Amino acid sequence: MVYFTEKRISGKKYLYAVHSVRLPNGKVSKLAKRVEERKITASLEAHFQKKEAELRAKSAEDYFKKTSVFSGRQIRGIEETKLAYKKIVSCLTKKQLQDLFDRFTVNFTYESNALEGNSLTLKDVAILISENRVPENKDLREVYETKNSRKVVDLIMKKKFRATEKDIIKMHKILIKDMDIRPGYKKVPNFLLGRNIETTPPEKVEKEMKELFKWHKENKQMHPLRLAALFHGKFEKIHPFEDGNGRVGRFMINTILVNNGYAPLIIRKSQRIAYLKSLGDFDNGYSENLERFLLDKYKTTFAKFFKIYEKYV
Repeated sequence: MVYFTEKRISGKKYLYAVHSVRLPNGKVSKLAKRVEERKITASLEAHFQKKEAELRAKSAEDYFKKTSVFSGRQIRGIEETKLAYKKIVSCLTKKQLQDLFDRFTVNFTYESNALEGNSLTLKDVAILISENRVPENKDLREVYETKNSRKVVDLIMKKKFRATEKDIIKMHKILIKDMDIRPGYKKVPNFLLGRNIETTPPEKVEKEMKELFKWHKENKQMHPLRLAALFHGKFEKIHPFEDGNGRVGRFMINTILVNNGYAPLIIRKSQRIAYLKSLGDFDNGYSENLERFLLDKYKTTFAKFFKIYEKYV
């Protein structure tokens, strides 16, 4: 929001346009530019957009903890996409924004479920979500899985979930509706094919989930994308639910991103081997590969789904 104010300097009045920016550290900084009239022009808006991008990127680089993966250069780049995403979301009409989110939801739902073996095609998912019509001769469990996933993604994009134990249980309950899966934390152990790790035993799940959300709350100075990556790795090691852990884990990645103002990401089924390897590396104490993997997916998703709108808004 731009507003105008007058300042008296050496007895003479000058008019300034002012734009307030909330920075990653929570502080508010004010950008000012001397102008001749109280009029918000395209050039004035462009000036403040450029200055805000520079200020946010520099502030984020200074505020967030830097690592070999999340270097200062990478953080600045991510912050530039955050500002672009904010502009896109704010400038599109309600209908245009819904079309964008529907397109994202169809692709995310298809890819996330396909990672778990769901056989519905992208066209099937589009028919289910866009036309609310069930394709012929399809497994009902896969249909419910898709329809329920769509509901969760819609709520994520509307920022209706928080990163809390209560909301992740609610998220799982929506996902498994009508699927003959027990809601809530698991009561018997589960085992992961292809990963040499024992998940948390049922009797310790509640304690470890509370510790996970406590850890999340205490690491606000970690960049949100890195925070989402590490949260995902820790969550998948716990594997707290009877079924649906992979999907809920990927939901939580986007919950953390969207709630912090970043664009959501998609992990494609064609990347399944690399994805599982990065999770396996995380299990063995090497978190950087999972961080690097999700950083790449974030950039790729932004370029494919959101960047195209930049020149039109």
